[in-house]
Amino acid sequence: MIDGGADASEEELAARSRAGDRAAFEMLVRRTGRWVFARLYLQSGDAHRAEDLTQETFFTAWQQIEQLIDPSAFRGWICLIAQRKLLDAAKAQTRKKRWGRRAAAEEVAEVLSLAASPMAQAEMKEQRERALALLRGMPAEYRVPLALRYLAGADYETITKQLAMSNGSLRGLLQRGLAMLRERMNAGGAAKREITEHTETQRAQRKSD
Repeated sequence: MIDGGADASEEELAARSRAGDRAAFEMLVRRTGRWVFARLYLQSGDAHRAEDLTQETFFTAWQQIEQLIDPSAFRGWICLIAQRKLLDAAKAQTRKKRWGRRAAAEEVAEVLSLAASPMAQAEMKEQRERALALLRGMPAEYRVPLALRYLAGADYETITKQLAMSNGSLRGLLQRGLAMLRERMNAGGAAKREITEHTETQRAQRKSD
């Protein structure tokens, strides 16, 4: 443990890491690991893939830490590395089956109360995909806390530190964000039902003509 590591800023830890201090870098990983994972999960939709890419991201970051010119820009720098890892992985998968949703995604859907009643597997998969797609399209002020809490599994204390906000503000954002997500999910479901009913009506009319 480095002296004052727990109280050191990310910029200070990044500067120490750049000088070769591995303990400082490990502290950075603990502070930002869930944040990087949440971003990768949102983009890939695959928890296992996001975990692997997060590990690869920080491994590469440590190898290339001397390339970090501005320690205060560590988060932006680590995000660029994560994005490259994601793009490289996507290119490697172009001829393979599209990434599937695994158990962690099912847990997210359950936590968000988006699939409380039993339903067919295909419908469950569709609900999870819609939830992730809608979450990606939400304003960052809601998207990031929701992703950290329900995708990365971060506790309230971790999120408040990473986002520099009070516990009360975080709970308010999560509450409003969940309400917004449910509203969009319900609106999408209503639109789908309307399209289905319209299609069935047209079919019935064609049969009667």
